[in-house]
Parts: sequence; C-alpha cells; structure tokens
Amino acid sequence: MKCTHRCFLVAAIAMLSVASAIPSMALAAERIVFGGGPAGGTFQVVANAIQVYDPVKESKEYKVQAQSSAGSVENLRKVNSGKMDFGVVYSGHVYLGRNGKLKKDTKQYEDVMAVSYLYGAPAQLVVRKGSGIKSTKDLIGKKVGVGNAGSGAFANCELFFTHMGVWDKIERNAMGYNDAAAAFGNNQLDAFWLFTAFPSGAVIMAAQTNDIDLINLEKDAEASKFFETYPYFSKLSVPAGTYKGVDYETPSFQDSALWVANSKVSDEVVYDLLSKIYTEEGLAHMRGQKKTFKEMAIETGTNGIVTPMHPGAERFWKEKGML
Repeated sequence: MKCTHRCFLVAAIAMLSVASAIPSMALAAERIVFGGGPAGGTFQVVANAIQVYDPVKESKEYKVQAQSSAGSVENLRKVNSGKMDFGVVYSGHVYLGRNGKLKKDTKQYEDVMAVSYLYGAPAQLVVRKGSGIKSTKDLIGKKVGVGNAGSGAFANCELFFTHMGVWDKIERNAMGYNDAAAAFGNNQLDAFWLFTAFPSGAVIMAAQTNDIDLINLEKDAEASKFFETYPYFSKLSVPAGTYKGVDYETPSFQDSALWVANSKVSDEVVYDLLSKIYTEEGLAHMRGQKKTFKEMAIETGTNGIVTPMHPGAERFWKEKGML
C-alpha cells in the first residue's frame, strides 16, 4: 500500500510538473500572423521574407506565419481587428484610416500602429524633352497616361492632379506603365505618370525611343501645400543619371510602405522582431529577397511615419537614435 501511495505521489508530482510547463509551451507555440498581399506582390514578399528568416524561425517564443491578402486596405482592417498581428500598409492608408477619411469608410482604425518604414513608391511624371511641359499645370489639354484604373498609381494620380486643379482638364488615359510607355513612344501620349520604385523599366523603354524629361513634382507640391494636406507623403529625388538623357536630379514625393502592428501585440515581440531584422545579416536577407528593400536601413527606419508608433518599436528606434 505504501508503495502504491508513493507511486501515486510521484505520478501526481510529474503531472503537476507537466501542467506547470504548459504556459511556456503555449508561449513557444504562439502564432503571429503577418499580413502580406497578393501572390507575387511586394507586400507578400515582405511577409514571406520575415517568416523564413532563420533567427525568426528559431524563436522559441512565437511563430510567424505569412498570410496573403488583397493588400494595404485589407491589412489595415485586419490588423486593426486583431485578425492579423502584423501587416504591410501604406502610410497614407494608416493616416486616412486613423482619421476616418478612407474613401466611403468613416471608421477610425486606431489599433494600427507603425513599426518601421520598408520602402517607398515615388511619383514620376515623364514628358518629351522640348515639349514645353515644365510643371503639372502645363498638362492642361494634354494626353496623359494616369495608371491602371483601380491601381494605387491611378488613385494617387487622381489625388495629386485634383489637388493641382488639372485632373478634369487633361485627356486621361488609364493604362499600365508598359502600355503607357509604348503609347508615349508612338506619340499617342504627351506624358505619363508612374508611382513605383526607380529605375522603372517602362521609363527606360520610353527613353530608348524619345529624349525624355522628368518633371519636378516636389516644387508643384510645395507651392500648392500638398504636403500640409497629405502629410504622409515624403520628399525624395530621382538621382541624376537614373534614366538615359536625364542628367539632373529630379525632386518628387512618395508614399511609404510600412510594417505595422496591432496595438495589443506585446512590446517584447515587436522589439525582438525588429532586433532580428534590422541587423546587418537581417537586412542582407531582406535585400536578397527583392531589390526594392535596398532602402531598408537603421537610418531610414522611421521615414514616412506620421501616425503613432507601437511602444515596442518606439523603444527600438529610440535606442538606435532615430527618435
């Protein structure tokens, strides 16, 4: 009988030991959903790249799972609701969503917090050299490629050109970049707009068939107080020599793709992930996935952020001297 009691006691202690280990096991198995975008898109590359990075995969505290989505606005909504822990969202959507100014959506998405800047999508406006088009205002009455209907390029073109008072005064041609470059080459367009990283293959193509110029969009934006109205756009310049025949720097502006987090994600997880990705090895890994990530660096980590930052990210960037 004593042996039975002793055995029972040993078994009970063993069961208590297992039970006490369950919380740490659960923590190790915590699933962190990272919202990307459509298959093949840059947003999805971000999520996949972070998921497969070895120091992230080896974490004993969480497991990152990349999840595809329709893109920026869906990520905004799902991160806000907690269906996603992290996501990639344009700074403009974070700003508009937080302030209840999304198109046909007055909900305020206040649980989406910035973690870091990833890369920028800059505006570029291509014209023929000697065309007489020196500013956005000179497009009045001209044939202009404005991006695919429903695309971010089209939306930002409509936003900027409306702000400049020319949207309804140009002959708009909704088409993709390569189609616009071909039409430009055939003299079917006087100008075309892009909202993408440079160098753009479409602009390179256009420069092979025509001598081109790029318009200084920052000058137009400054004069019209565009940055005051839409503070999530940031300034940048297309370097001289980016395109054939454009041997001067061209000031412009960009929206920023941001890594964001739900406000309830623990500060430790946010800080730990940033500490893994924003190392020499982590950044090399990201750049190896896609050249677009060449902008990722400690020095650019807080670029384009005009909305509240997650406390875990705030701690990280303060330690790096960026806040």
